[in-house]
Amino acid sequence: MRTALAATVGLVLAAGVAAVPASASSKIPAEARAVLPANDGWAAATTGTTGGSAADDANVFVVRNRAELAAALAGGTDPTPRIVLIKGTIRANEDDVGNALTCADYADPEYTLDGYLAAYDPAVWGTATRPTGPLEDARVRSQRNQAARVQLKVGANTTIYGLPNARLIGGNLLIQNVDNVIVRNVRFEDAADCFPAWDPTDGTTGNWNSNYDLITLTGATHVWADHNSFSDGNNVDANQPLYLGRPYQVHDGALDIIRASDHVTVSWNNFQEHDKTMLIGSTNTVGADLGKLRVTLHHNRFANVGQRVPRVRFGQVDVYNNLYYQTDEDTYVYSWGVGVYSAIYAENNFLLRSADLALDDVVYDWGGTAITEIGTLTRTGTGPIRAVSLVGEYNATHDPDLGTDAGWTPVLRAGPVTPTVHVPAVVGRGAGAGRL
Repeated sequence: MRTALAATVGLVLAAGVAAVPASASSKIPAEARAVLPANDGWAAATTGTTGGSAADDANVFVVRNRAELAAALAGGTDPTPRIVLIKGTIRANEDDVGNALTCADYADPEYTLDGYLAAYDPAVWGTATRPTGPLEDARVRSQRNQAARVQLKVGANTTIYGLPNARLIGGNLLIQNVDNVIVRNVRFEDAADCFPAWDPTDGTTGNWNSNYDLITLTGATHVWADHNSFSDGNNVDANQPLYLGRPYQVHDGALDIIRASDHVTVSWNNFQEHDKTMLIGSTNTVGADLGKLRVTLHHNRFANVGQRVPRVRFGQVDVYNNLYYQTDEDTYVYSWGVGVYSAIYAENNFLLRSADLALDDVVYDWGGTAITEIGTLTRTGTGPIRAVSLVGEYNATHDPDLGTDAGWTPVLRAGPVTPTVHVPAVVGRGAGAGRL
């Protein structure tokens, strides 16, 4: 199978795949040329975020498959302003002539899952060190084969906009070391890793870790992600098997913001049925992240997501007017992760929950010291709405306490903060792809 993939890739490289501009007669939605409104979160700071709004006609592309999308993005290396309009469903796991690719197509000849499980079973390998040796090397090569196909790099001064019902399935948009990107109105689904890594040192019993987010910001600045939907599609974590006694985790983040990324606004998105939702900062090491990772999250809906909503290190992160809908206590871990040097300012968020979800589980201390929380409301089922301090609930059952002043007050907000009582209706009506 790998030989067939290599042959197809060689054919495409020889023939070339060119991005075809949209027809001059094509109707480009006005929203595809929109820029981030003034003061709309951290992405409005300094130069603001305009994406590809200045693109000329030759740099507006309508893409219908993975090959056209990759060509329109030009490998993320061309800073010429461009608008990429996604039409229909694009599947990242296909070759450049449209044939579907499976995990077997990416697998290195020396890798098999059965062999990997046998070699690194804790009863054989132990639990003190991570896997090394020929099978781990083969897994890494296999993962790199898949990454070359499913990771799609986005360049500076780019807008990616979904036409009605646009989907990207199996892909990882990689916004890396570039400035000024807008992503709007796209349904992102199931960026599944075919070759998760076993780490016996992760937690008390080990864990599987995967490699792809739906969108990854790494070293990226001035990014606006708006009115998108993020999920695992039909490949939900609950249906994954247990290997070595742990869930075989094939999904990583939904939208991760790491490695000194800065000036980001995440607004009016729908995050649903996903575990590791949003990581802001990926290391506890003091370095490039200091003074960066400034992110605004507003008017997003987080529905039955497991954790990292968000988990924050270092950054000043404004979390306001978001709807948290948590009715699956079996998969819930926490929402606000207070990490080292983090400064979360949480205002007017609404938590709709099942009775079995404990309020002192919503906040988790990952080595931080304080979080500001104002105006939170909660409701259990159809019961009464009541005010709550989620930080206070955490402090009542945990030591040491978290402080209640994160040390800053947001000023970059496009308009008045929505009263918390109206958040379920406003966000429920407006968040997600197809709601522009």
